[in-house]
Amino acid sequence: MVKASWNGETIAQSDDTVEVEGNHYFPREHVKMDRLVPSDTRSHCPWKGEARYFSIKADGVTNADAAWSYEEPKEAASQIKRRIAFWKGVEVG
Repeated sequence: MVKASWNGETIAQSDDTVEVEGNHYFPREHVKMDRLVPSDTRSHCPWKGEARYFSIKADGVTNADAAWSYEEPKEAASQIKRRIAFWKGVEVG
C-alpha cells in the first residue's frame, strides 16, 4: 500500500500505483480529489506529453502545483493516463 500525505493529511492511498521515473501515479478513485484544486500550470515531457497541475489544500494550507496528471499522455506513457502523482513536500511511500 502506497500513501501520499501532506500537512498531516492522507491525500491518496492505493495498492494500485504505477511507478514511473521514481514517482507513484495513483488512480483518481484513490485520491481525495476534493483536496486538489486545478492549476493553470502545465509542463511538457518529450515522451509522456503535457502534464497539468493541481494545488493541494489540506487543513487550511495550500501547496501550489504539488500534484500533476497526464490527461492524454503519449502512447509510451499510456499506463499513467489520468493518474495523479505528487511532489513538493508531499510524503509518498
